[in-house]
Order: sequence, then structure tokens, then C-alpha cells
Amino acid sequence: MSDSSTSAPAQGDLAMIDTLRQGREKMLAEIGKVVVGQKEVIDLILMSLFCRGHALIVGVPGLAKTLTVRTIARILDLSFNRVQFTPDLMPSDIVGTDVIEEDKNSGKRSFRFIKGPIFANLVLADEINRTPPKTQAALLEAMEEHRVTAGGETFPLPKPFFVLATQNPIEQEGTYPLPEAQLDRFMFEIKIGYPTKQEEIEIVRVTTMLRETDLKPVLTAEQVLEIQKVVRKIPASEAVIKYAVDLASATRPASEDAPDFVKQWLRWGAGPRASQYLILAAKARAAIRGNYAVATADVEAIAPVVLRHRIVTNFHAESEGITTDEIIKRLLEHVKKP
Repeated sequence: MSDSSTSAPAQGDLAMIDTLRQGREKMLAEIGKVVVGQKEVIDLILMSLFCRGHALIVGVPGLAKTLTVRTIARILDLSFNRVQFTPDLMPSDIVGTDVIEEDKNSGKRSFRFIKGPIFANLVLADEINRTPPKTQAALLEAMEEHRVTAGGETFPLPKPFFVLATQNPIEQEGTYPLPEAQLDRFMFEIKIGYPTKQEEIEIVRVTTMLRETDLKPVLTAEQVLEIQKVVRKIPASEAVIKYAVDLASATRPASEDAPDFVKQWLRWGAGPRASQYLILAAKARAAIRGNYAVATADVEAIAPVVLRHRIVTNFHAESEGITTDEIIKRLLEHVKKP
């Protein structure tokens, strides 16, 4: 992952950051026509998109996960496909398959690749933990490589390309949880909680009345690609980069930087990809707020969604009811800020 931490954005990039800040307000306003609340979740989804990352959303059914993703695709004028993951889903159901075609004139037969639903700008992998590892691996390979190989031929995926996967945390029977190494492919793990009582009243009111919603596109695919480039040009000081690395390093039980509670409660810590994503996500957070440099507060704010699926608790933590989020909270209090 290349990073231009030391070069400041050019004048045109500064204009793009201003456009992005204004666009964020317009996006929240448009999404608000359909989705009640969830502003923090929407911000995180947009940040991962602008970082060229992918996100895993964890939440119980009925919290508008699919509606939110579909709405974001519409206001960003992106192509969108939804795949419902089931135990019988095959890799070819996602990436596509070769079919035999016969030429009517010559009678000659040949293979033709029919593209699967992964060929879209935004792909929603609904309940990814309900499908076997072989099918999960096909999706994760496409996420990593941004291309699909079939019949010896390589097919590039559309740009921008962004996968949002969902998991239901309350049903474990008949599921295939993603291994920790594969979870690392996701930039964020975003948790969606229940709405407040006032938000739920508004949800019930607007979803039980007859209405037609006219959503207006805010950004095009080309503008999203340009923003992805600009985000990487946002400068981050050496002190902020060191802070991000210190955070990731402190999660590793074998590291000399690890505090006692990490050694007591964690079996495995976050790798270097976590450090990279902490800075990259902090850049995106600064950009959507109209800031031209990364602050320590940006890294702090983004740490839970970057780290929570990259650290593995041990038996001691599980027996004491200690969660990864509680450990991250203590880490943020422990690691010295610049």
C-alpha cells in the first residue's frame, strides 16, 4: 500500500476536499430521505469506499443494512448487486461461469464467460457467514485482486470496486465464520446497534405511510475515483504515523510494547495492515470533514472499527466477559499520544 504522507495536497486537491465536505452533507441529506439515523455508520461506509477498502457490517436483522447500502449506491451513481449468501451458493454464482456456445453458421463450439454479480461497483454480500469457505474464498480473492480469472482469461472488475458484507451476530447454527486471516481483508468491522426510541418512532412513521422518494445522485463513479486519489495525498505527520503503529504494536502479546492486560487477554494481535488502515482511514475521516491534514483524534476515532476484527481474545478474556472493544478502549487510554 503506497502512501504519500509527506506531500501536501495540490490546489486542485484542496478544491476536491472542499467538494467532498459539501458532498458529504448532501449525501447525508439524501440518505436521510430513506434511512433514519445511522449517520456514523454511513460515514464509516463512505470512508472505506474513499480508501478503496471493504467493510464488514455486523448487526441483527431489520436495522436497514441492505437499504443503506442500496441507497448509497444510488446517490453515488454506482452499479449495485446484492448476493444473498446461502449454504448451497457456489463460487461460480458470484464470479461467473463459462458456457458453451455454438456458431449457427460454422457449427463450431466455444466457451463464453458470463459475468457474475461481483461485476458491479458496489457489491453487497448479505450474510457472508452462511456460505461455505470455498465460496467465501472466491469473493475474498476478488476483493484482494480486483479481478477474476476464468478459463485462463483475466477479467478486471469495475472501478471503483467496493464490497460490503453483512453478518448476523445472533444466529450461529449453520454458519461458517470467517477465519481471522480472511477478516483481515476487510478494512472496517462496523457494528450497527438498535436505534434510539425517537429514531424508532420516526422509522415506524415513515415506513408505514405511502410515499415516493426521489433520490438525486451526488457523486459520479469518476469523482469517487478522483477522491480515492486525493485521500492518499492528505498529509500525516511522522508523530501521527508513529502513534498508529504504536497502537497496532501494543495489541501484540509478544511485543515489548504490549501492556499487561493485552498479554493477559489477547491470543493474537493486529498485523501491519492495521497500521496502514489506521492512517488511511484517518486520512479519509479528515477529508470528509474538510480538513487538510490528519490529526491524532482521527486515528483515535477510527481505531475501534479497524482493530476489533484483527485482535483475538483468549480463554481468560472470554471467561471474564472481556470484549475486544473494551480492550481497544483501554489501549487508547494506555498508548501515549503525540
